[in-house]
Order: sequence, then C-alpha cells, then structure tokens
Amino acid sequence: MILEQVKEIIANQMGVSADEINAGTSLKDDLQADSLDVVELVMAAEEKFGVEIDEEAVLSMVTVGDVVSYIEKKQN
Repeated sequence: MILEQVKEIIANQMGVSADEINAGTSLKDDLQADSLDVVELVMAAEEKFGVEIDEEAVLSMVTVGDVVSYIEKKQN
C-alpha cells in the first residue's frame, strides 16, 4: 500500500515513528518539515515509486495524503 510506504519514507527522513503518521498528517504543521525536508522527502518518494513530482505539485502538497494521492495518480 502506497500510504504505508510513504509513511516509512517520512519516518526515516524525519526521525519520527510511522505510527504517528496518517493521511491527514500535515507535513509542515505536524512534522515540522522545512523546505529542505520536503525536497528530501520528494526525492526519496520519486526514487521509491519511479515517478517524477514537479515543483508545482510539491508546493500544493500539504498532507501525507496529498503525497499519496499524487503518487497514485502518476502510477495509473
């Protein structure tokens, strides 16, 4: 499941427990991710899922669910 894999990436990158992350988790508010953190997360997700995430899409991603939805659309 993509959500579980994204949670694992975020947990590894941000040093938090995957159990603390869900689709509604805010990248900035809940995880305190700054712009560098987001870039690193995007790069890890691109590598893991074999998709390219454009800059405009990154700027619109607010929650973990937004990341998952984008990856699902790109893979279909």
